[in-house]
Amino acid sequence: MTLAELLEKMSDFDLSGSASVNITSLTCDSRKVQPGSLFFALPGASSDGHRFIDRALAAGAAAIVLEDTAYAPGSATWIRVADARAFMGRMAATFNGDPTACLPLVGITGTNGKTTTTYLIESIMAAAGRPAAVLGTISYRFGGTIIEASHTTPESTELQTAFRQLKEAGAQGYVMEVSSHALEQKRVESCHFDVGIFSNLTRDHLDYHGSMKSYLEAKLRLFSELLRPSQLKPVRHAVINMDDQYGPVIARQCACPVISFGIKGNCNVRPVNVSSSVDGIRGTLVTPEGDLDFASRLTGRFNLSNILAAAAAGVALKLPLESISRGINDLANVPGRMERVENRLGVTCLVDYAHTGDALENVLTTLQEIATGRIITVFGCGGDRDNGKRPIMGKIAAAMSDLAIVTSDNPRTEEPFSILEQ
Repeated sequence: MTLAELLEKMSDFDLSGSASVNITSLTCDSRKVQPGSLFFALPGASSDGHRFIDRALAAGAAAIVLEDTAYAPGSATWIRVADARAFMGRMAATFNGDPTACLPLVGITGTNGKTTTTYLIESIMAAAGRPAAVLGTISYRFGGTIIEASHTTPESTELQTAFRQLKEAGAQGYVMEVSSHALEQKRVESCHFDVGIFSNLTRDHLDYHGSMKSYLEAKLRLFSELLRPSQLKPVRHAVINMDDQYGPVIARQCACPVISFGIKGNCNVRPVNVSSSVDGIRGTLVTPEGDLDFASRLTGRFNLSNILAAAAAGVALKLPLESISRGINDLANVPGRMERVENRLGVTCLVDYAHTGDALENVLTTLQEIATGRIITVFGCGGDRDNGKRPIMGKIAAAMSDLAIVTSDNPRTEEPFSILEQ
């Protein structure tokens, strides 16, 4: 594809040099530049991509996208734009054939519950005969195609390439986790969302966002901007957890119709006659399209909330209630989420990703409801991350367990014992 073809649908840019150069790949990482690459010089808090333009050209870059013309190369083709990140997102979609324009895309954002909800929606869509690819924390997968993930939500160049590859593998839709970092850094620009889900908002990533207000504002972008109806997708829906204190705040700012869900209150999707045990949750879901019965093998009140979110997404996608029910029932477990570890000791051993105070409290609340013996909790907090949640998690573990053991969990550059002391 030539640069001229890539620029056909773009606007608000200045071009210097030839647009007839052939573009073979897109990247914002100078280490990944190959002959024919289009290199995006992105400004950053710790590293400025403009400083790597010479390195990109030496590696064979065919053209450069930049914001600051003070770094413009004298002999090479370059494009000046006001917002290189947003421009990169649009270019990446065009380069890969705009794969989310013609397939349903569900985006899930929130502090906790994203991964489990993606698994549930994947199961529901499979039950409906519309198998979806999942783009999650660890990998992007569909059938036998697995692409390793560099971030929860990668840069737009990597993301759009993954969309194309998963579509080529046969995916009939996408379910993806959308991080607050990705929303703030515009990594999901030109992703054509059909449904956006808000799970909850609790303390996390404050090492990056600085405050809960900034954290909320990052999440809001999905609902106030990226779900705005368009010519390509005139019907879009926001699925909002009204049990969370921020749910009503987000619902008021949505740019599209809202489907509310919650365990409490008269939400659009809500549970009745629910029973829970160590073997799972069963009950009935009330939805705008009718009632459906379910018997999930997932456990805990927080997983009931994830089930509600997935069911509401199924309603938004106009999937049959029978498929929604079957999809919920078919999911056996989610790796690292209340995952049972078989053993010969006669104890119930569970592994959960809980890495925030709220998530840990939810897990321990569930265990208190179903446990018949002692609760022993082993947990840690990662280094170089929000240290304000460490004493919160310690207090919760101590108060809700018979025995709490604090251990090291990826200290990164911090001294492990200094983390434990907090």
